[in-house]
Amino acid sequence: MDRSFDVTIAGGGFAGFSLAIALRQALGSAFSVVVIDPALGSVGRRDGRATAIAAAARRFFETLDVWDAVAAKAQPILDMVVTDSRVGDPIRPTFLTFAGDVEPGEPFAHMVEDSDVVARLHARATELGVTLINGRVDDYVTQDNDVTVTLAAGERLQTRLLVAADGARSRLRDRAGIAMHGWDYGQSGIVTTVAHERDHEGRAVEHFLPHGPFARLPLTGHRSSIVWTERTAEADRMVALSDEAFHAEVELRFGLELGDLEVVGSRKAFPLSMKIARAFIAPRLALVGDAAHIIHPIAGQGLNMGLRDVAALAECIVDSARLGLDFGEAEALERYQRWRRFDTVSMGLATDGLNRLFSNDLPPIRLLRDIGLGLVDRLPAAKNFFIREASGLTGDAPRLMRGLSL
Repeated sequence: MDRSFDVTIAGGGFAGFSLAIALRQALGSAFSVVVIDPALGSVGRRDGRATAIAAAARRFFETLDVWDAVAAKAQPILDMVVTDSRVGDPIRPTFLTFAGDVEPGEPFAHMVEDSDVVARLHARATELGVTLINGRVDDYVTQDNDVTVTLAAGERLQTRLLVAADGARSRLRDRAGIAMHGWDYGQSGIVTTVAHERDHEGRAVEHFLPHGPFARLPLTGHRSSIVWTERTAEADRMVALSDEAFHAEVELRFGLELGDLEVVGSRKAFPLSMKIARAFIAPRLALVGDAAHIIHPIAGQGLNMGLRDVAALAECIVDSARLGLDFGEAEALERYQRWRRFDTVSMGLATDGLNRLFSNDLPPIRLLRDIGLGLVDRLPAAKNFFIREASGLTGDAPRLMRGLSL
């Protein structure tokens, strides 16, 4: 072997870097970790994407000594408004509002640009001595006690556990023969950033339209991130419009309560689906993040679910390693899989149900859902439940997600 590591992580980004940091922070410099990703050379490059970091994920990043460096660039979501109407309706009635705190002074989520977080994760991994390889895992062979990993450049590594954090099109998941089960929605999410004349005051808006939600998410300054769901053919048409025509379509849905708008980010459309891996593990292999599951963005939970994977897997590895056990064996990996599969399936079905409920224009269904939203708005206990669910602080949360060190 050219080199040997305790854990090899294929894929950087939020999941890969976070796992590497959590393991080195808990087990020290004697525990060797490598992150392999062909995009390491472009870490921190701005691409306009932004993410909602739920309260539990923020606590996770605080524990990893990541959050303080990006907090000044993060926009707290102070409240949220849910509306339901058609595109051309002159009035958009508000059916549901949420206060933004899970605890006094603790917002249930922050909006932050992906590049800022990933750049800090990269820096923190470097501080802790994580080995970083700008390359791609081409193949791997599992033995009884370890894994031989072959990189595209020809280098071979030996490792006790291989982690697939290589995204929705995971090569390692395919190499392990793990199928993904689920369906495509025939929808795409259009993502861009707009600047506006007036301050958003930290308010997020989820505007339900017949073809899917139009989410307005506050960023620092007079800016908002947009996640706009349309049928795939329509989304492709929208993205291909001229700047003037695209601006007009955004303005029609965004509204004018924040004054004049300007599209300041690149626009992209991503196909939407709900797919969950048949298994989250294979011999000496664990899947995390999008390699394990893809859900609809309607509740903004995709990234936060991936970080829960990371926190759970890190806890399983650390607990086994401290007992002197082989953390790459089936027992430790089975514990991780049992921990994460139920939560993943539950969230996937919940977001699927929400999307099907709100992505239609049938009058009886619109009436029932609007009545339901109105009832929830009048029940403080129900609203508090939904806020805590969205914050990621319910259920059997891993220690890191509760802000506790491993």
